[in-house]
Amino acid sequence: MSVQEILDQAQKSLPRLGIATVYRTLRMLQDDHQIKTVILPSGENRFEKANLGHHHHFQCLKCGEVVDLDLCPLNIPTGSLLPGGYTVEAHELTLYGTCPKCRGSVAS
Repeated sequence: MSVQEILDQAQKSLPRLGIATVYRTLRMLQDDHQIKTVILPSGENRFEKANLGHHHHFQCLKCGEVVDLDLCPLNIPTGSLLPGGYTVEAHELTLYGTCPKCRGSVAS
């Protein structure tokens, strides 16, 4: 979720909640390793539970929705040595396209 999505959702129960409180709480949850930051290639920061395990993301180019993908199309294990001497420590992948809701509104 983005900071704005978190704020919007939380304000349904706590209408007077401010964005500064959301940022402080996110920082505290990160320090406690309960959530982690996902930085999309666009530079946008999103936050998710830290215990989700290895997964990737899909972002809709029309509405901006970001969803988790349970599959990993890359078969590159940690510790792999790439050409040029680069050692893989981790990887993140974001796929882009159109979500089912937006695709439904696209003329065929």
